[in-house]
Formats: sequence, structure tokens, C-alpha cells
Amino acid sequence: MNQDYLGWWPELGLFVVADGMGGHNAGEVASHLAVEAIHQFITETAAGGDITWPFGIEVAQSIEINRLTTAVRLANRKVYAEGSRHAELNGMGTTVVAVLVSGDQLALASVGDSRIYRLRRGNLEQLTKDDTWLASVLGEKEAEDADPAHPLRHVLTSVVGTKDDVKPGAREERLVAGDTFVMCSDGVHGRLDSAAITEVLMAASSAPEQATRLVNEALTRGSSDNATALVIAIS
Repeated sequence: MNQDYLGWWPELGLFVVADGMGGHNAGEVASHLAVEAIHQFITETAAGGDITWPFGIEVAQSIEINRLTTAVRLANRKVYAEGSRHAELNGMGTTVVAVLVSGDQLALASVGDSRIYRLRRGNLEQLTKDDTWLASVLGEKEAEDADPAHPLRHVLTSVVGTKDDVKPGAREERLVAGDTFVMCSDGVHGRLDSAAITEVLMAASSAPEQATRLVNEALTRGSSDNATALVIAIS
């Protein structure tokens, strides 16, 4: 059962990766619901009509950050409602990383431990923070270097769908020609450190090839989890 799900709509500037969790097929349901809900709200707000903003608007943030974080929070509401309504889906959840490109700006939002990286001029930077117990206690760098077999390595402190609301991490970045962005589930970054991801990206000539190689390399190195990679190349 592949509980990862992804979607990309270049005409909207929207890219999403979700890694579901839950018994039976609940994780698969959660990841699908989340991606669909995010897509729906971004589509509605792109049309320019009258839209209700159920959580209000953060005036200090750009409209694109507001669109994306609201979309993720609506996805959380939808997954949580479905889990509450159906006993077999109770407790399901999903990680989410989402990107919204508008002009020369890229807004991103994240919940959980799926990640977004940026490769710029040969230097790879992780743009998201993991919502994990290790990262919250040890810090991002120490958590990354911790024993892969640590029993709390994959304990999440925030996911979409397990509570009635969620606060996504969010930021905005200015795009530079030649930038490459990688969105991936932990089935990829759990086996590939920054050096390995950089090596794969530099060795491939196109975004589809880079994504395929990232997944294949993670599997070659023994990943037993669902592995998903979405690559965005800025020309």
C-alpha cells in the first residue's frame, strides 16, 4: 500500500507532496484528501471571486502565504472531519509539504517530516523544519546526525488531520534562475543525506530524471518506506 500522494498543477504554480499514516488504508485516504483540499482552495482563490477566509488573513504575510497556509489548514479540517466521522479512519493523518509559485516568489508550507530542499549554485539547503520529537528536543542539525535506529527518530509532533487545527510552518523565497527545489517524503530523505541528494541532482539533466533517480537511489540504499520525490526546476 502506497500511502504517499502528490500533485502538481504548473498552471496554478502549485506542487504538493503528502505522506499518509494510519491503520488499514487510512493513511492513503488522508494523503489523498489533503492534496485534493489544498488544490481546491488554491483553484478557488486563483479565480479572483469572493472567497470566505475561514481563519482570517495574516496581514503581515503575503497573499500567497495566506492562500497556502489556509489551504493546508482546510486540508487538516477535512481529514480530521473524515476521521471523526468514520471509525475505520479514526486517527489517520498525513504530512504535507506544499509550494506555490507566483512571479519570482515561491511560498512554501509544511507539516510533519516531509521536506523541501533548494539547490542553488551547487549548495543544498533544507527550507523546512521537521515536526519531530528529535528535532524539537535536539535541534535540526543534531537530529539529522542522530542514530538512524533511535526509537523516537520518526515520532511526529504535528501532522495534518489528527487535531481540529494545525499551524503550518511557512516562509517565502525569491526565485533565482537555475534554482532546483526538491519536495520529498521521509522514504527519500531518511536514506539520502544532503551530500547524496546533491550528488543525484547534479548528475541528472532534467527534473523528471532527478526525481526518478532520487527515489531509485533511496530504494537502492534500503528504504522500506514509501518514497516520493517531486522536483521543480526554475529556468
